[in-house]
Amino acid sequence: MLPLYVTSGEPAGIGPDICLSLADRVDERPIVVLADQALLKKRAEQLGVNVELIEYTGQKVSTAVGQLYVEHVALAEEVVLGQLNAANASYVLEQLRCAADYAMRDLSVGVATAPVQKSIINDAGIAFSGHTEYFQEFAGVARVVMMLATKTLRVALATTHLPLREVADAITTERLHQVIDILLHDLQSKFKISQPRVLVCGLNPHAGEDGYLGREEIDVINPVLESYRKQGVDMSLSLPADTLFTPEHLKDADAVLAMYHDQGLPVLKSQGFGEAINITLGLPFIRTSVDHGTALSLAGTGLAKHSSLQVAVDLALDLARQ
Repeated sequence: MLPLYVTSGEPAGIGPDICLSLADRVDERPIVVLADQALLKKRAEQLGVNVELIEYTGQKVSTAVGQLYVEHVALAEEVVLGQLNAANASYVLEQLRCAADYAMRDLSVGVATAPVQKSIINDAGIAFSGHTEYFQEFAGVARVVMMLATKTLRVALATTHLPLREVADAITTERLHQVIDILLHDLQSKFKISQPRVLVCGLNPHAGEDGYLGREEIDVINPVLESYRKQGVDMSLSLPADTLFTPEHLKDADAVLAMYHDQGLPVLKSQGFGEAINITLGLPFIRTSVDHGTALSLAGTGLAKHSSLQVAVDLALDLARQ
């Protein structure tokens, strides 16, 4: 049974804390945390958690409760709880590199990721805009799609980590076709939804209100959506985002396509923060993630919630079975 790798993320944050919670699980395949073993041991002591850390060397059996497989990645400098250190940016990126490399070489079923702190990686002089973009570049694919999901709602994004003033220019006919193709393909192939029903947010207030509040819907978005509708795809034209996220609209929808990050994700997270997960569509391997940040102030306190990581691992394992 190929393993699922879990990156522990920013070492000064809650990533190591929530990864230790994986020792409570017994799964059919190995779950392996990429982390500095001494860091995990020290964090377990700080949390008062009794965990047996086992160096992973390709074992094909799962651990018992209280045991956790670890593949050692060395820290650059010792970690101080809650204090970012640019010297450890390379440590964070090495986790991502290992996880992506194993997945691309079919040495794992994929990866689930704990949170990273983008700012400190950039402070280290390394251009980094997020997990999604990193895995896209590593895999060499033209486009990936960020989708967050709760038990009742899936929201995919046409654009991801862009300044708001750049969003309108980024929404092109080519981008929308790429994003929608990936979204439909993965809903069908990974989630086994044979005929997905997708609702699409307009970019502007009131979806442009017939051009009075912007023409992106008329000139770009709706012509693309109409082309899919003519092919028999169950997809709306652009809808006002302020009313799209109502129970009446969402009750039969399999996914919502939002035009930018803070259009769709606040609604989703308000419904299921701590239970939501991030899925990267369009990669040649499975990648899921938590829906929260590094929570530096909670590191080592025992107050960090691990539910999102648990759900991210559950979904990755479910997708691997399929």
